Amino acid sequence: MKSLNNSKDKKEWTEQDRLELAAKLDAELDEFIDGLEKKRYEEGWPEDRWQEEMEKHPFFMRKAPQPGDEVHPMLVGLQNLKYDPEENTKEELALNYKEDGNFYMKHKKFRMAVYSFTEGLKVNCDSDDVQATLHNNRSAAQFFLKNYRSALADAQTALSYKPNYLKALWRAAQCASHLQRFDLCAQLCEDLLEHNSDHQMAKELLKKNSFEKMETARNHRKQLIKAKRDLEKFHRLKDALEERQVKFKCKSSITMDLIKPKFSPLEDFPVHFDDDDQKTLIWPAAFSYPEFLFSDFQQQLSEEVTMFDCLTSMFAEPLPQDKDGQYFVDNLNVYYENRKLGTVHKVNLEKTIKEIMKEKSFFITGGALLFYVVPKDSQIEKEFINTQRRGTVYS
Repeated sequence: MKSLNNSKDKKEWTEQDRLELAAKLDAELDEFIDGLEKKRYEEGWPEDRWQEEMEKHPFFMRKAPQPGDEVHPMLVGLQNLKYDPEENTKEELALNYKEDGNFYMKHKKFRMAVYSFTEGLKVNCDSDDVQATLHNNRSAAQFFLKNYRSALADAQTALSYKPNYLKALWRAAQCASHLQRFDLCAQLCEDLLEHNSDHQMAKELLKKNSFEKMETARNHRKQLIKAKRDLEKFHRLKDALEERQVKFKCKSSITMDLIKPKFSPLEDFPVHFDDDDQKTLIWPAAFSYPEFLFSDFQQQLSEEVTMFDCLTSMFAEPLPQDKDGQYFVDNLNVYYENRKLGTVHKVNLEKTIKEIMKEKSFFITGGALLFYVVPKDSQIEKEFINTQRRGTVYS
């Protein structure tokens, strides 16, 4: 009876009553919120760099952090779960690093792959299969970085854990080929074909390796023969220079480097014997014009020609810089410098190059003959002669 009485006492709500109550509750809520202390929310991402902060968050980052980058604390926590030795067995840790390395290999980040596989190997997992796989995978990463020696070492280590590892055999054979270790390459290809006689690439590499071995041996023999001939030719040239008493700035014995021209246009034309008579020396020479601050280069100047003949050939056509028409054979003097004494010497134009080089004051400069050309009795000639020069001591 009591429950029936309560039911009779219960107020019946009309739609209008409900609306009024809702409005009252809304007003009270607004009043409560307005009464709260107004304070700026400061725990979120800054407005000016929210996108940058978002990309650091492990749930939103687009790329993995690189070594040295600042790492988000949440990512550190996730990494600890994945790489914590207390949470994982050695094999699980090694496989986690292998998984990372494979990810980097897929995206052609080979240096990062090497790093990941190396971290996996540092775990010293007891599983030979896992160790072999890590070494083989690191070998692949090193191979794509063209570190063929390191790649070969890893592939061979993989084979020490797993002798019949065909991937490691193939990788080792490729590395041996790139390193021109022909005997090792042949042995590895043959071992691979013993396990898989249908390995077409191994057959092709074995054939290519055999051809390259013969070609390399042939080229080596050619190089030895050429080196012997070059040495004989140099000794013959050295004897000819000493017989002519040719003087160089330094006092050391004549070497190949000493006779190599240091002037760029002449560097491929060192002094040599004439191809026809094999007795006459052919010299590289530079003719400098102090007035214009530039030089002419004679790459093949016979020691038997006179300076007059040389000038006649050089000035068969007018010098483009000679606006006043002063540079013609009968109006020119030629000089050379003695840089040891700091002196300048006039050349007798009737003398041959061979005779000029015999003069006590003449020295070879930078593997070539160096002369200076000026108009006779000109202001340029006077300035050139009177230029103060300091002697240089050469050891």
